Amino acid sequence: MDEDSQDMVFHNCFHFKETDLSYQLLKQLNTLRQEAILTDVILCAGDKEVPCHRNVLASSSPYFRAMFCDNFKESFLTRVHLLGIHEDILTQIVDYVYTGEITIDATNVFSLMEAAGIYQYPKVLEACSLYLQNQLSAENCLGMVRLAQIFSYKSLEKRAKAIALQHFPEVASSEDLKELSCSELADYLGDDELCAEEEQVFDTLATWISHDPTTRQKHVHELLEKVRLQYVHPTYLFHFIANNPFVQASPVCRSILESASQLLFPLSPSNCPDIKPMWYVPRRYTSQEFLVVVGGRKSNQQTTREALLYDSRTQRWLALSKFPLHLYKASSVCLHSNIYILGGLIIDNKKNVISPSVYSFSLKMNRWRSEVDMLVPCYSHQTIAHMNYIFSLGGVGPSQEILNTLHRYDSVSSTWESMAPMPVAVLHPAIAAKNQRLYVFGGEDVVQNAVRLIQVYNIPRNMWFRMETRMVKNICAPAAVIGDRIIIVGGYTRRVIAFDTKTSQFVKCADMKERKMHHGATVINNKVYVTGGRYVTSDNNIEDSDSFDCYDPETDSWVSQGRLPHKLFDHGCLTLHSISCNSPAL
Repeated sequence: MDEDSQDMVFHNCFHFKETDLSYQLLKQLNTLRQEAILTDVILCAGDKEVPCHRNVLASSSPYFRAMFCDNFKESFLTRVHLLGIHEDILTQIVDYVYTGEITIDATNVFSLMEAAGIYQYPKVLEACSLYLQNQLSAENCLGMVRLAQIFSYKSLEKRAKAIALQHFPEVASSEDLKELSCSELADYLGDDELCAEEEQVFDTLATWISHDPTTRQKHVHELLEKVRLQYVHPTYLFHFIANNPFVQASPVCRSILESASQLLFPLSPSNCPDIKPMWYVPRRYTSQEFLVVVGGRKSNQQTTREALLYDSRTQRWLALSKFPLHLYKASSVCLHSNIYILGGLIIDNKKNVISPSVYSFSLKMNRWRSEVDMLVPCYSHQTIAHMNYIFSLGGVGPSQEILNTLHRYDSVSSTWESMAPMPVAVLHPAIAAKNQRLYVFGGEDVVQNAVRLIQVYNIPRNMWFRMETRMVKNICAPAAVIGDRIIIVGGYTRRVIAFDTKTSQFVKCADMKERKMHHGATVINNKVYVTGGRYVTSDNNIEDSDSFDCYDPETDSWVSQGRLPHKLFDHGCLTLHSISCNSPAL
């Protein structure tokens, strides 16, 4: 007797348990079956006859227990003919009953699932499901969803749907997608975890309707409601979606587009309260926010053409395609998941040239391209994106004058236009946009004095008004918007203040560690990230910085995120929304 066969001894009693008895018993029963000893029933499928023991079959499955124990005629028959099962599958099922083992491959998995479902072997079903989950791909996932629904196997259905959502660009081109019902397609298109840009979501529904337009045209409005139009590039929206014949033929779709137009180009915030919920539909789960720093000057005072993206998952900086020119004191902004660089000084060996040029960068293409020039060449100006517009404020003009201009770029028509000028021309203010208003905080005047003033521009009315305040004394400071607050970070000071746009009151926030200026700031996941800049030392010297810090308004605290790849100031610091990033690492 080995030690594994023994249990503990208590007083005068000894409890013995043979741990492998069930295995040995089943093994012996299988030997008896193979030699047709004591077998009392023969299962038949096609030309195959398999001798078995009724008690073993009844013990293995509720189906056979009912067959042999509930006075059905099969309980008295010597031969039982099973319908709907291939003879090879019958052999495999019986072998499984007597051994607990079965081999699943591509040739038998579906037949095994069918047989296991009929004859009630849930463990075989589960094993088939696991096998299929390991075989899932973009090519077969929609079919697997259907199969899982037939067998009511939730884990396979969940996994197959996850693959379809994750690889939707490939799935969208498959023939299986064209065979989905409207409700099935709507379920995919409306899912927060769908990994696709909204333009492709619309292309998919248009392709689905085109497959059978006669019967599917009536569903176009149900599917268009799943497209998050506020995240569609406006050029695509008005040139392609609005002109699609299926959309044009639907009064409901035309109404949806009209509502979207009011949201994208509203005359006032109160004009469209009934469609406000559509505007606040979140981005897809797979859309990520990336921090990007672009251009500026390194610690050696040389301008840089670099664009660097921070991957928070790996905490590494990634190199994007370099900017085409060496620019100094240009301005940068992000709109429709593209980065725009506007104006600046072109660094030339002989002289500096003030540029009116505009360039845009697509992360998907990892490429820069030229856009429509600004109306006036300038540098040290401020730009900000709001709705579908880019606003360019002030700066230094061709005659080295401080500008009070406000120019607006329409991303739909790709045109610039002049708007009402600022009441006071200032350089290096902090600017922000909220509730169809542009806020210009502080800055410096023509004699380099700090301006204690807030200038507010009403976008729909094209009008400015000004607010005097002692709280503002910032120069070369960025601003960031979180909720109803505009947070002004530094500006030749350690001070951080937040302006409440509802109450028009300032709130003091936790100070930075250093007196900073010429730094960048942007918002990701409701936190302010501050990059580089210059700072004043304890002995009043000015040093360049490679710091990378994060301010959390919930805790009113600062945390270091490490360091930039190099010291950097006067650079762009932006939040870029994207589906994915495949840029090479630094």
